[in-house]
Amino acid sequence: MASHFAVSYAAHQIRRGGFIFYPTDTVYGLGCDPLNFAAINYLNQLKERESGKGFILLGHTLALFDNYIEPLSASEERNLLQTERPTSWVVPARDSLPEWLSNPEHTLAIRITRHPVVTELCRQLGHPLVSTSANPSGMKPALNALRAHKYFHDKVAALLIDDRHLSGQPSIIKTLDSLLTLRQ
Repeated sequence: MASHFAVSYAAHQIRRGGFIFYPTDTVYGLGCDPLNFAAINYLNQLKERESGKGFILLGHTLALFDNYIEPLSASEERNLLQTERPTSWVVPARDSLPEWLSNPEHTLAIRITRHPVVTELCRQLGHPLVSTSANPSGMKPALNALRAHKYFHDKVAALLIDDRHLSGQPSIIKTLDSLLTLRQ
């Protein structure tokens, strides 16, 4: 697992507007501060990703998303928290959220992570982390640090490495209001 120092360094780089590679529950991710417009804009350019496409935010507790999403009902919270496989949930974004962070429907995808590196990183940051797979659009997602490094080696400020096996399967994406599966 990444050292405490490495995670602290990555958190520092995110606060400064930088990008990091990091292992998630599924694949290696490319992340930044979700409220930093310049970072989000550059992230879209790096990935050759269309702007206006929503992002997934990762956090280790539901409370971390309080400033990002509308309040949830008790049943919605249960649904969100009771998933076994990594699941990203599309939920209504707060009106105060910058429009460049959500999609045109003013929703946001969030995921509660169980990965220890991301959990520690979010604890240190005190906010969720943008999570998009560490690969240019159309390329295979990075399942290890070496692949992530090959894609973007000179574009990120920190690389967190973990020796745990990543599933390689993207997270399931569901809408929280109707439980409709958008990606299996």
